[in-house]
Amino acid sequence: MALKNINPTTTTAWTALSNHFNDIKNINIKNLDKEVNRKQDFSLKLNDLSVDFSKNRITKETINLLVKLAEEVDLKDAIEKQFSGEIINATEGRSVLHTALRSSSEEPILVNGKNIKPQIQAALRKIKSFSNKVISGKWKGYTGKSITDIVNIGIGGSDLGPDMVVESLKYYKNQLTTHFVSNIDGDHVSEIIKELNPETTLFVIVSKTFTTQETITNAETLKNWFLKSATIFDIPKHFVAVSTNLEAVVNFGIDKSNVFTMWNWVGGRFSLWSAVGLSISLSVGYDNYKELLEGAEEMDLHYKNTDFDQNIPVILALLSVWYNNFYGAETEAVLPYSQYLKKLPDYLQQAIMESNGKGVDRNGDTIDYQTGTIVWGSTGTNMQHAFMQLVHQGTKLIPADFIGYKESLYGLTDHHKKLMANYYGQMEALAFGKTKEEVHLELKTSGNEAKIETLLPFKVFEGNRPSNAILFDKLTPKSLGKLIALYEHKIYTQGIVWNIYSYDQFGVELGKELANKLLNKQ
Repeated sequence: MALKNINPTTTTAWTALSNHFNDIKNINIKNLDKEVNRKQDFSLKLNDLSVDFSKNRITKETINLLVKLAEEVDLKDAIEKQFSGEIINATEGRSVLHTALRSSSEEPILVNGKNIKPQIQAALRKIKSFSNKVISGKWKGYTGKSITDIVNIGIGGSDLGPDMVVESLKYYKNQLTTHFVSNIDGDHVSEIIKELNPETTLFVIVSKTFTTQETITNAETLKNWFLKSATIFDIPKHFVAVSTNLEAVVNFGIDKSNVFTMWNWVGGRFSLWSAVGLSISLSVGYDNYKELLEGAEEMDLHYKNTDFDQNIPVILALLSVWYNNFYGAETEAVLPYSQYLKKLPDYLQQAIMESNGKGVDRNGDTIDYQTGTIVWGSTGTNMQHAFMQLVHQGTKLIPADFIGYKESLYGLTDHHKKLMANYYGQMEALAFGKTKEEVHLELKTSGNEAKIETLLPFKVFEGNRPSNAILFDKLTPKSLGKLIALYEHKIYTQGIVWNIYSYDQFGVELGKELANKLLNKQ
């Protein structure tokens, strides 16, 4: 067994945390905020990224004990094993090496005794050369016209990752229009077909096995639509595949040279760093795609080499464990203050809930403590006019990550000042609330004295609701890569603490099997 099996609840640190929780569970963020250097002591920095976690129900002792928990479950060993390619996905017998896909070092990483770095470099060269051909217009369709539209056909990790990144980096996009088809619902593909011209569309079919029901059904539908105007001999000019099943791809009519490889040491939900990211490279250009990888690598090195008390993904993971396992908070909100990141919560739902939604530990035993958190969210300021009422005044404790950028991309400074005033204002309101005295005074001075008694309880905010401020200088491919990798490492850290396998996902299989059985009966 590559990973150690340590039930967190049997550790000394867990017992100490339980006692500590009983001592401080009623602690108030408002009082903590009065500490000298509070913000400085509970903030971390990594170049253009700063994370302020001072608005949490924690003391220095809390962090010390959480770090001890990470040490006691031997997180350091688990991180080393992941990065070096050991088989940490034991149930599927796989290494987990999405980090290798963005590594620029020459240091070999061995899988089955073979260095995978040359394969990765070769795949990147192929992505670069293909992207350049299509973007420059040198790649022609069957009537000699250049490509105008890209259609990514995939589902799960073959859709959510590329779709989220393409949307997030819209500012950097070129002249190509990128579409995503995922759902088996025929209305989805039918709507997208309306926007396409067969002469100028390139289809990217993303399926590791080339047997995924949704993807192959959509691919066949699009192929049939294409063949109403073209012939089977034109398929190689308009269809490429990201897959390991060469035989099925060739049978579909795709040219062997238009197949981009995948590896079984990359899980679907972490695969945008591989050739699954081809549609990203086509949409924003290879140089921007490379910057995305570089940003992720910067976070990888930080995660791998930084002491836990200064380690951004580790601290965010431990805070999540603190609320999930001690306060009993079941959900956490991800709230990006950028319209570009509107698909980030969806992407993170898969990344987090498919990874850590497990009820069995690494020994195969049923777990009697909470694991995966429920993740949800939306963009600021839209969500302030929607679900934030529940976060502010509801009966549930919902820790939140606020993601912001110091500068906007289009430079509308008035808009951005207002956006960021809301970003900071929401966190202050959640942490500090509004007391009876403050409401009383407000109603009195606004001439509402007669209504004080009736309105008072409705306008009080108890506050003491935790949040993290994740702040970047600017939304660039590099900073986006860093942000995605930050959450990936947070997921793995939590999985190690909870003694689960974060990288398998058997839970998605049963429904599929039953659907196939029902389909065969029809």
